[in-house]
Parts: sequence; C-alpha cells; structure tokens
Amino acid sequence: MQTGKIGVTTDNIFPIIKKFLYSDHEIFLRELISNAVDATQKIKAMASAGDYKGDLGELTIRVAVDKKKKTIKVSDSGIGMTQEELDKYLNQIAFSSANDFLDKYKDQANSLIGHFGLGFYSSFMVSDKVEVITKSLQDGAQAVKWTCDGSPEFTIEEADRKERGTDVILHIDKESKDFADEGKIEQLLKKYCKFLPIEIAFGKEQEWKDGKYIDTGKDKIINNTKPAWTLKPSELKEEDYDKFYRELYPAGDEPLFNIHLNVDYPFKLTGILYFPKIRNNIEIQKNKIQLYCNQVFVTDSVEGIVPEFLTLLHGVLDSPDIPLNVSRSYLQSDSNVKKISSHITKKVADRLNEIFRNNRGEFEKKWDNLKLFIDYGMISEEKFYEKASKFALLKNTDDKYFTYEEYEKLIKEKQTDRHNSLVYLYSTNKTDQYTYIEKAKNKGYDVLLLDGQLDVHLINYLEPKFKDSRFVRVDSDVIEKLIQKEEPKESKLSEGEKNDLRSIFNVRTKSKEVYNVVVETLDENEAPVIITQSEFMRRMKDMAQMGGGMNFYGELPDSYNLVVNPNHPLVVKVAGDLKADSGKKLDENAAVMKNVKEEVDFMEKEHGKKKPEEVSQVEKDDLEKLRKELTGIENSRKEMLEAYGSGNKIVKQLIDLALLANNMLKGEELATFVKRSTELL
Repeated sequence: MQTGKIGVTTDNIFPIIKKFLYSDHEIFLRELISNAVDATQKIKAMASAGDYKGDLGELTIRVAVDKKKKTIKVSDSGIGMTQEELDKYLNQIAFSSANDFLDKYKDQANSLIGHFGLGFYSSFMVSDKVEVITKSLQDGAQAVKWTCDGSPEFTIEEADRKERGTDVILHIDKESKDFADEGKIEQLLKKYCKFLPIEIAFGKEQEWKDGKYIDTGKDKIINNTKPAWTLKPSELKEEDYDKFYRELYPAGDEPLFNIHLNVDYPFKLTGILYFPKIRNNIEIQKNKIQLYCNQVFVTDSVEGIVPEFLTLLHGVLDSPDIPLNVSRSYLQSDSNVKKISSHITKKVADRLNEIFRNNRGEFEKKWDNLKLFIDYGMISEEKFYEKASKFALLKNTDDKYFTYEEYEKLIKEKQTDRHNSLVYLYSTNKTDQYTYIEKAKNKGYDVLLLDGQLDVHLINYLEPKFKDSRFVRVDSDVIEKLIQKEEPKESKLSEGEKNDLRSIFNVRTKSKEVYNVVVETLDENEAPVIITQSEFMRRMKDMAQMGGGMNFYGELPDSYNLVVNPNHPLVVKVAGDLKADSGKKLDENAAVMKNVKEEVDFMEKEHGKKKPEEVSQVEKDDLEKLRKELTGIENSRKEMLEAYGSGNKIVKQLIDLALLANNMLKGEELATFVKRSTELL
C-alpha cells in the first residue's frame, strides 16, 4: 500500500475547494461524468487509430445511488489508469506551481479550472470520502484503489477490478445528504448530461404491470447521444428540428423558424436557435438558450455570449472555444466570445432576410410574433439594425405590411408637410382612435398601427435615422396641424370672441384629466370640438411607464387639448348666443378692462423712464393696485363666461361629443349626456 500527501504545500486545500472554487455544488456530477466520457472517447479514438487492439465491449457509463450507504457510484469502461497515472493525475492535481497556489489564486477562484483542471476535486464539495478504483487498458495492468477522506492524506492499494475502466465512489457527507437520492440524481443527469455523446445508464426502465411499476431489466438511458445540433443540416428535415425543440421544451409552443449554426473557423461553434412566439413580457422569455461545451451542459444564462436581444431566442449553442471558470457557470472576457456574438447576430439577420426574400407571405403572417424580437434587436444593436432595416416591416391600420423603404415611397407625396418634413401618422389602438384614423384616411393619408410593447422606443430610435421625418400619433392634434400643408384658415370670429370661447368651453374642472382649451381655426366642415393629446407629453409618459428613466413625466396627470373650431356653425352660434344674452355685460366689462389696462400701460411706461431707485413707493403701490384691479376684472369676465358655458347645453353637448369620440365619456357623465341628447332632440 502506498500512502502520502497530495501535492500541495498547505493543509487547507480542501476547504478552499469546498467553499471558494465552486459556486454550485451540484456540478460535481457533471464533472465526474465528463471525466468518464473523456476516458471512454479516448479508448474509442485509440481503437479507431489501431493503437488499441482489444475488445471495446460495452462502453455505457453507469451511475448508481445507494441511499442506505449514502454513496454515488460513477463507472466507465474507458482507458483506466495505472498506479503511476493515478498518482500523477489525482495526487499532484496538475498544478504547475502548487507552492504559489494559495497566495496567487485564493482571491481569484473564478480563474482556476482553465489552469489546473480541478474537475475531479469538485466531488469533495459533497463527500467526506472519495474512492477511485481503476484498471488501465495496458496488458497485465493491476487494478488499484485510491482513497482520500478530504484531507491531503491519501492511500493507494491493489484492487480486484477485472475489467478495464474506472469507478468513482462518493461517500456523501451529512450536509449533502440530499444528493444520495435517486430522484435528485436523475434530475441532475437530465440537466447536465442529457446530450452527452456516450450512453449513460441510470437504473432500469419500468413498466406498469398488475397495478404497479416493475423493472424491465433494460437499462434506462438518460441521454440522447446524437442531438440534432451535432448533425449536419443536410441530414435533418424540418420535422427533426421541431422534434428536437419539443425535446428541449416539452411544454413550449411551436417555434416560428430555426437557424442551424455550424462554424469551424475562426472558432468552433455549433447549435440550433429557434424563434419562439413572443408578443409580450420579454423577461419571461429569457434564459431559454442552453450553452454546452462538447455536449456537456454549462448554463442557460448566456448573457455575454450572445447580444442582449438574442437572449429572447430559444435553443442550443455548443462551443469548446468559450473559456469557462471553475464552476463553468460564468464566462471570462475573451476575444472569441465577441467574435461568436457578432457571428450569431449576423447569422440571425441573414436567416431572417433569407426567409423574407424567399417567402414574404409567410414572413408577413408571422410578423406580429417576430416584431418584438426584431424591434428589440434594432434598438439595442446597431449592426443588427443595418441588416434588419431591409426586412423589418411596418403594419398599417388596414393590416397591410411594408418595408421601411416601401412605406416611405407610399406616403412621401401626400404626407410631406409645408416644411418638407415627412410625417408618419400612427395609431396605438384602432378602436379607441377610430375617429382620428378615419379623418386621416379621408384626407388621403395612411396610418400605421404601432401597438407593440417597444414601439414608443422604436419610433424614438427611427426618427433620427429617417431623414427629415417625424412620427406623430393620429390623435395628437387636429388633422390640419398633424400635416400642415398651407397657412391657417381665416377665422369667422374676432380675436376677442376666440378668447371668450376659451373660457366658455373651460367647464370640465372636476375631471381627473387636465384639459387645456385651445381655439384652432379649422374648416367649417371639421368637428366643432376635438380632443387631442400632446405627442411629446404622451411619449414621455409612455416611456416612464416602461421604465425609460422618465419618472417625472410618469407622475404627471394625463393632459389633453380641448380644441374648439371657431368656424364651425355651432361654435359660431354659441358666440352669437353669448352676444345676445350677455353682450351688454361683457361690453361693460371690456370697457372697464380697457381703461384700467391703459392706465397700467401708461404707469409702466413712466416707471420705465426712471431708474428703479427713483420710483417712489407711492408710485409702486399705485401700479400694484391697478394690476390687481385689472386681474380682478379679467377674472370676473372669465367667471361670467365659464358660468355661461356650464349652463349652456350646446357647449356641454359639444364637449361630451368630443369625449365620446375619444372613448373618454363614461359612467355618470355618459348617462347625463344621453339624457341631455334626448332633451335637445
């Protein structure tokens, strides 16, 4: 028997392995089975090259759990080890500078596996004793057993294993007793080893017989040794890709498209990516890409390998060229990663472009599901935008689809305003904004439907890219001002009458919304009153709701413009009725207001001729008194007009009609409107 110490000069190597080197204890099983796969693949390679003449026999890797003894056993029929190899690989831990280990790497745990290959030692995270029984493929080799209890001391002695290969037996410690459970180990095998290239047996297949499950005697193989991504695209049909998707995501919807990656230079990368159906809730869709290294599962957190927007895709990536840390869970910064990321972005864009060109009809049918993904990509990745802008689509309110270039040509003639700016009109809700859409269409304009989750960000992104262009929601102003073609029309009412209209129609002070009454000179055939909402304010509020860093705007109340058309006959009638009913009082008010204003103007002019210190306090007080008097007269007129508007059924009816057209008249106010309508009829 040989005894000795593992080749490190410190006694606390194992506590460091347990606590610092591995962030996830469960990966010990992956590491041990990966070693078994390596040993098995080596003997297959040697046999193929003629360097091993013996019978390969069965190469299945076997995993067994003994719950009573609290052991896990991993067995392979690979190349095995001699006593000298065992001593070299296990006891010296392949450290090139073991004496410097603690000083140099204690605080750099994440960089260890790439340098030292500590995979086997992850077994001590869950074990208080590990045994390795192995027999080399060499003729006449003696089987040997290595035992270590988690301290640097070990023993090597002869063993009686008859067949070539290696058994690793873990004696699970108290803190890790959950791992001595068949259900737990099967779960980990399916997670980490589902697609390993060597068959892995765990237990026996069972069948239902006589009211219970019984073993069939047939090995239960837990892995698919030839997953679809390891095959050539020419070897696969579309149904094979669909079948593999269901293997990855048994409960998922059918995917839209797939991309088969197969790169050998300048890096090695294989994989299959799927476009899932995504309409809303980006977060739920993330972490669906599984990363493998030579068919060994590594992680489903692929940020850093693929651009952020591509994390919405599903599927598998496999590359031996991606450097991994000791837990194989976090990526180190590496130039290869950036190259792989750029390549995947290019392949995704090229594949979408290919589908668009070859079958545009099918592409348009799936656009509503693809839109969120493509929009997200264009906003977040400039290189993706450069390619995607050729096939990204805009959908109008008639459900017709256009590329960016096609749509610009469609609207250029009619939707270019007098300042030579191209106006993209859009709606976010065809039902709520129906009236505004119809008005735009009656003018010969086209209206886009931008009701997607990211559309407010998309239009902010596209506006600087589309030369001399702007996006305007169809209800953000009256149609004449959305796309100004000519100078404003002449008003049938004077400036004084228009000013009075602002107060007459200012009657919704109890509403939770804020209304700013605006008088806009429109055609007499346009509506008498229209509700609009500022494009700028609404966009800021929309972005605030999506967490766009605009919290200030998100806290503001909804703000609308109540646009009054002074050329409409009903509005002209209101102004005429006002003059007939209250003309004398208003004229008296106007006369007094004019006199006081003239006095204020005169005094302000006189004060302006003097230096501030030359104006006496009496003069200042007199001016302030006149200003207050003027404000009082103005407020008196405003109150008189607002009272008139509140008691005028036509005014209230016109406002309610505008609100009704904008789907904003509800509850008690709607009931009052219906009752008033009956009375007016």
